[in-house]
Amino acid sequence: MPLRERVFVMEQGVPAELERDANDPHCRHVVATAAAGDVVGTGRLLPDGHIGRMAVAAAWRNRGIGGRMLEALVIEAGRLGFREVVLNAQIDAVDFYLRHGFKPEGDVFVEAGIRHQTMRRALVPAGA
Repeated sequence: MPLRERVFVMEQGVPAELERDANDPHCRHVVATAAAGDVVGTGRLLPDGHIGRMAVAAAWRNRGIGGRMLEALVIEAGRLGFREVVLNAQIDAVDFYLRHGFKPEGDVFVEAGIRHQTMRRALVPAGA
């Protein structure tokens, strides 16, 4: 949570009450750590197959951490039997998600004062 608050609340100006929600205890989380144990990345998979709260510490961006975390969440969704995953990408991150096989869907919308694009990726569930 401290990393998410640093990225979303302090860097991006998302209101703290919007960042914290009741979903966390019900999600599968991925956490990336540095060798010293510091959390440098995080993301979550909601029980309905949505991926969200993807965040990487500023000093650790553009090193492939976000992509590895995203793929770990996609693999977990497939393992759980989901046929697709969905996320709401910040407009500045759309290209990142395109590189990972996500396709835009619908119109751009504003959430927490930030422009977003819904994106979807089809999966082949484990064992299929």
